[in-house]
Amino acid sequence: MYRRILVPLEHSSYDRVIIDHVRQLASLCGSSIVLIHVADGWAARNQQSLKLRESEEMRVDRDYIEGLCAQLRGEGFETESLLAGGDPASEIASAADREQCDLIAMATHGHKGLQDLLYGTTANGVRHRTMVPVLMVRGPVGGRPR
Repeated sequence: MYRRILVPLEHSSYDRVIIDHVRQLASLCGSSIVLIHVADGWAARNQQSLKLRESEEMRVDRDYIEGLCAQLRGEGFETESLLAGGDPASEIASAADREQCDLIAMATHGHKGLQDLLYGTTANGVRHRTMVPVLMVRGPVGGRPR
């Protein structure tokens, strides 16, 4: 059913929840997995336009996502990794189209009310910017965002 699954990661304890879920889904569907992390610090948002070198934060993020990619490959999954910079929701939606993904699977923090308005912007933004189906899996209560 799903040939290619885009998995946004935030380099936090929430990543394990979505990776564990996607492992099972990709096994059932024979899907390839595309991991993406969107660095959204000042340097990451302006790297292309100002021709900046990769920041230390971005190097750490790249190592992290490439490590997870290698781990999944070692388990037999066809996996790629992407590091983007800018607005997370826009970059995730764009990557889903560009990489021809037919599912976006992401962890959410499970905020409610005002907290959702303040902190739930990425998941909400993704679902409003894409026509690709979005699977949201709630992370652990009290999980540690980065």
